[in-house]
Amino acid sequence: MKKFNAIDLFCGAGGLSLGFQQAGFNIIVGVDNEQAALDTFEFNHKGAIGLNADLSKRETFDLILKTAGDRKIDVVIAGPPCQGFSLTGPRNFDDPRNKLYLAVIEMVKQYNPKGFIIENVPGMANMYKGQVKDEVLKRFRKMGYNIDCRILKACDYGVPQMRKRLVFMGVRKDIGNPHFPDPTFGPETKKPYRTCRDAISDLPTRTNNLGKNEDEYVKSAETEYQVLMRDGCSILYNHIATNHKQFVKDTIALVPEGGNYKDLPEGVGNSRNFHMAWTRLDGNAPARTVDTGHRNLFHYELNRVPTVRESARIQSFPDDFVFKGSRTKQERQVGNAVPPLLGQALAEELLKIIERSKTNA
Repeated sequence: MKKFNAIDLFCGAGGLSLGFQQAGFNIIVGVDNEQAALDTFEFNHKGAIGLNADLSKRETFDLILKTAGDRKIDVVIAGPPCQGFSLTGPRNFDDPRNKLYLAVIEMVKQYNPKGFIIENVPGMANMYKGQVKDEVLKRFRKMGYNIDCRILKACDYGVPQMRKRLVFMGVRKDIGNPHFPDPTFGPETKKPYRTCRDAISDLPTRTNNLGKNEDEYVKSAETEYQVLMRDGCSILYNHIATNHKQFVKDTIALVPEGGNYKDLPEGVGNSRNFHMAWTRLDGNAPARTVDTGHRNLFHYELNRVPTVRESARIQSFPDDFVFKGSRTKQERQVGNAVPPLLGQALAEELLKIIERSKTNA
């Protein structure tokens, strides 16, 4: 069967493109302006080119065309930076970060792909009373695409995390209409959500031994999800614990499983008093959204933040996916990524639409 080609804009480490790769797409180019993330992208997407470029500049599009060469681009996928749309970030409509979706529009104009996927934070849907979202829909419809958007929950697609993302799916009008994948986990199905314990209970505890960048498993996989994430991998990567100061460990120890700063005694932990502060994961539920700083979400049993590998498992990155750069940059890459299993569900649905158009042609 022919593989369709895809380009990933604002690719980061490549969570979305990994999902497309797992669904059978051929990833040609990933574009970002963070070199450590591109190092991760290229290492894990064999044959793809990581391009360090600024997508707000016109010359970048010429560079992408040159890099892709004469290969046909069937799908464009993109995750424009979300800070401008974020509920905790600036709400200035003229913020240049809010306009980066125009780069995706430009790329679709150049390649006229069969379809595209754009993901962003849920807050974008209602930003400025929906003006940003409506502008995206209007422009793509004028370009000859049927387009829809929906807020999806990663846990509905097998990711052990309650992460929500706004997803736009566009399909060229001569090919068909967008359709979002039905949930495969949760109340609407026969499969319960995957939990934090399902995800990471087999990994070494990392208390006295902080670990190293290439290490060994100490026990067998305990759940089908852990088997899926290992997929024959024999080396444990990126599983290094943070050596917290004693007062931090003592404070975490006072938080019950699934609790947060509200469970601390009066006068304890006052340095962090926002709604996510001192949050301990609930081992029997999907995780809260993995963030980029990894400073406010703690292991469900151990008195520390998750390792990069534990967070990667919660994001549904397989164990053979290796993160490059400093620990801080690895954490940012994991937190910014689209969970690959969510990406795979979207890719498989888009592939069905494209294949169906070939059958009916």
